[in-house]
Amino acid sequence: MQGWVWGMFGLGLGLSVSAVIYLNGRQPVEPVPAAATTEQKPAAKSAPRTDEPPAAEEKPRFTFYDMLPSFEVVIPEEDLTVVPAKPFESVDRPGIYVLQAGSFSQYDDADRRRAELAMLGVESGIQKVTVDDKVYHRVRIGPVDSLDRLNVLRGQLRGAQIDAMVIRVGE
Repeated sequence: MQGWVWGMFGLGLGLSVSAVIYLNGRQPVEPVPAAATTEQKPAAKSAPRTDEPPAAEEKPRFTFYDMLPSFEVVIPEEDLTVVPAKPFESVDRPGIYVLQAGSFSQYDDADRRRAELAMLGVESGIQKVTVDDKVYHRVRIGPVDSLDRLNVLRGQLRGAQIDAMVIRVGE
C-alpha cells in the first residue's frame, strides 16, 4: 500500500476515536420550558437529587477580593520630592583603600558582580564573612594605595552604575 493510503487510514481512525471521546463526555442538556424563555425571571436553584447527599453551601475560595478594595495606601507629600544624588567626591586623604562593590548572601550573585567588574577590566575578589550567623560574600577591589588609581576606579564603577563603598585599611 502507498503512504497516502496509510495516512488517510490513520486520519480516519483518529477522527473516529476523537468523536467517540467527545460524544461520550457530553452531558445531556435539559430542555428549557417555553414559559421560562419568554419570562426573564432569575433562575431558581433546583432541588437536590435524591441519590446525592445535599452539598454544603460553598464558601468563596479567596477572601482577598473582598478585602482589597477597603485598603487605601496614603503616600505622604514629603516622600514625593526627589533628592539628587550626592556629587562625586574624590578621595584626597593618603592611605591604603579597598573598594567594596557589593555584599551578597548568595555566592552566585557575588560571582556575577565579579564578572561584571572583570568585563570593565577591574580585578576583584570575593571575601566570605559570617556576621550574626549569616554568611555574606563581599566583592572587593584592592588594596589600592594610589589616590589617582582609586579615584579612576570609583569613576569607572560609577559610570557602570555600580555603587562602591570606600574602606580605608589600617586606620
